Amino acid sequence: MSKTILVIGSGVAGLTSAIHCAMKGFNTIVFSKREVDFCNTDKAQGGIAVVLNSEDDYKKHIEDTLRAGAGLCNREAVEILVKEGPERVKELISWGARFDKSKNGTLDFTREAAHSVNRIVHALGDATGHEVEQTLLKKAKTLKNITFKPFTILTRILTKNKKFLAIEVLDTKSERYEYYTGGALILASGGYAAIYKNTTNPEITTGDGVVAAFMAGATLEDMEFVQFHPTALKRYNAPQFLISESLRGEGAYLVNDRNERFMEKYHRLGDLAPRDVVARSIVFEMKERNIDRVYLDATHLGEEFLKSRFPTIYSECLKYGLDISKEAIPVSPAAHYTMGGVKTDIDTKTNIEGLFAAGEVACNGVHGANRLASNSILEGLVYGKRAADSACKFASNSEQIGFEKPKIAPKPCNKQFLRRRILDLKETIWEKLGVIRTIKGMKEILNCSWALFLKNYQPYNCEEGITLRNMAALASIIAYSALQRKGSIGAHYCIDTPHSYESKEHISLSIDEMAGKL
Repeated sequence: MSKTILVIGSGVAGLTSAIHCAMKGFNTIVFSKREVDFCNTDKAQGGIAVVLNSEDDYKKHIEDTLRAGAGLCNREAVEILVKEGPERVKELISWGARFDKSKNGTLDFTREAAHSVNRIVHALGDATGHEVEQTLLKKAKTLKNITFKPFTILTRILTKNKKFLAIEVLDTKSERYEYYTGGALILASGGYAAIYKNTTNPEITTGDGVVAAFMAGATLEDMEFVQFHPTALKRYNAPQFLISESLRGEGAYLVNDRNERFMEKYHRLGDLAPRDVVARSIVFEMKERNIDRVYLDATHLGEEFLKSRFPTIYSECLKYGLDISKEAIPVSPAAHYTMGGVKTDIDTKTNIEGLFAAGEVACNGVHGANRLASNSILEGLVYGKRAADSACKFASNSEQIGFEKPKIAPKPCNKQFLRRRILDLKETIWEKLGVIRTIKGMKEILNCSWALFLKNYQPYNCEEGITLRNMAALASIIAYSALQRKGSIGAHYCIDTPHSYESKEHISLSIDEMAGKL
């Protein structure tokens, strides 16, 4: 086939999409912001939630997901995720993925918060994402009709009459704009948690795909739902390394500076309460005790177990002088995952013809107001495959439209100045749109960030300028969406409206709507 499918992103959703497009005979180009394996997927620790355990069933996984989503999941999307998940994981295993096994040779299942049974498969102890990423890359590289374009940032999606035409990307090596056209575009560029000062995400996760789609007229949904992981390493001169929820699933527990367990006073499930609850509880406890961290105690699990089950966490903490078998881990919440994104249906279609979205960049209703732990890689596998099916079908049955390259004069970059602005904005986003929000704070950041977005709407020819523009857009969108919600639910908690009885709706918006009201 002569038609080409363009894929933005080289994580689990992007690579899964690309592989299935290529296997259907389409030439496929995969764009990545850095090296092809530098992504959130590669950093994921916990595992993949999937019904492969004989003690589990679809109904349990579906109900656990719906419960964690606080009533805002799309049940049909959840059922697809759960029922198609086992086939996708088995496919991954057939491509070479090596998941950890128990002594009798069967898959080893663990449990994380809000799961009712042990259903999470993991690899290399706590390096599941790395195993998944490397498996998909190896498979992709066996397919000659997949081309990789690293060090490219998506800046604009070109459309005509709400139909996809082409993409504009910045080659960050040459700092020149390039244009690519194709029969369809699959967005799999990840979320936007790295716009926060405190985050477990790589620095590149700044919602480029979300903003490009927004600027092109795509509908976004539930953008206020940002999941804050309760336990990121909080240690002087150390990065905010993710301390997997699996550690609590295996028996570790949270304590305050007095070595007192405190989660039971906030939720009946204690340390295994949903992530949003645990993150807020930690913030409340820190405020009550006037401290900037709490502690995750895993010392009772023993050195041998911790080294074998959590080798990545054990060795990473040891780099900074912390032996987790002898000392509790200092932790605090950090932005981790974004449930909102480009609105899609169950077939990954957006409101722009020819544009499809899968993975964290998309909002298909699977996660609702709060993602169930370890459903993210599963979503990338299941909906990445569905995106490939939809995009290939579309490309086979549509005529490709020509386009004219826009005439642009990139703004000059003062990179040092832009980096300072980025750091300042990250600080403000954390303060105004963090774990606990206020109406006053959200209104303040909306007013200043929307003006900043408009001021920087025209492109720069450097990554820093594009990042600042996209962060300003996302801060505006999150604040705007959050202010539309009249109560608190899931990952959105406003101290001025703590009740959830008026919050069982989805917040959708477009650039035209926001521009008309601001």
